Amino acid sequence: MKTLKKYILNFFIKYFLIILLSLEVFFTAIDFLQNIDSLPNSANLQLLYIFYNSIFTLSIALPLSLVFAWILTITTMIKNNELVSLYALGVSKKMILTPIILTSLFITSCLIMLQTTPLAYAQENKKKILHNEYFVNEQSNIFLKYNEYFIYFKKLYPIEKKATDIHIFKVVNNDVTEIIIAKKAYFQNNKWYTIDNKVIKKPTTIDWNKSKLNITHEKFLYTLEGFEPKIIGNVYKAEVQFSIIDAIRTILLLDNQDFDTNKIKTILYSQVIMPFFIIPLIVIIFLFTTASNRFFNKTLFISLSSFITLLIWGILFLLQKLALGGILLSEIAMLLPISLLFLTMKILTKKHMEE
Repeated sequence: MKTLKKYILNFFIKYFLIILLSLEVFFTAIDFLQNIDSLPNSANLQLLYIFYNSIFTLSIALPLSLVFAWILTITTMIKNNELVSLYALGVSKKMILTPIILTSLFITSCLIMLQTTPLAYAQENKKKILHNEYFVNEQSNIFLKYNEYFIYFKKLYPIEKKATDIHIFKVVNNDVTEIIIAKKAYFQNNKWYTIDNKVIKKPTTIDWNKSKLNITHEKFLYTLEGFEPKIIGNVYKAEVQFSIIDAIRTILLLDNQDFDTNKIKTILYSQVIMPFFIIPLIVIIFLFTTASNRFFNKTLFISLSSFITLLIWGILFLLQKLALGGILLSEIAMLLPISLLFLTMKILTKKHMEE
């Protein structure tokens, strides 16, 4: 059986690498030629643009390459009468599918692991280079809620983890009880350390004759524990990007803030769940494949299988965009279709594997 696995995987991996490299070169080259006039003159930045674009393209090309490689592998085996010979020797469909499924799962898992690294922000970095903003690390006029605080940053520098001109409003029972105005702030040890603070406290009980604001000046204060600069910057963007780790941490942080996390959940599901749509596709395509070369139409099989693959991927991509736009819930747009694909695979497998 080891020989059988090696033989099948030899075809599969060879076709996978050829298709993946072809798609990467094609999409990267087309994008580069389209935007070459808008790119900076720096050769280093142009190389970085190509690198980030290839990483971003990988998230699309890799899953599709696995399915296309499997289509070509089946086609080759049928045309050479190898598939029908394997059946004649008593090899089951499950024995043929298992190494392909395991290999696809491993490669897809590697892609998901890549999304936990800073390379998950490849598309964002690519756009920064294209708009000549790669070295710009500044966001202005940010206003957000965190627990009982409302925070205003006049300038935020996510990479340096610092901010300037900060106003922090503490609200208790819809009443502002304290205001902290700081010239600078730094995020260290999972907290914001504010410098040169003006602290204004309102008395808990108001007496129009005696009550007054308590104004003090503090050199250092720490506050907003866990409110990371990267999370602040990403949440505030119109086109948000997250790594898997940052997405999970942001959802856990903002779920308690009455903040709509549907967009962030969609990004997380698209990184962790969506790539596995290839597994039911690989199985279903194989189950409807004829073993005999006599009744096999190579052109029709490749065209139809490729069309179905691209159609399903296109539908999932459309649903993802609808969820990002707030039109659909992330669970309906991402989890439901993938679950239906796996359910269809299970039903068809139970039916055809027993034949």
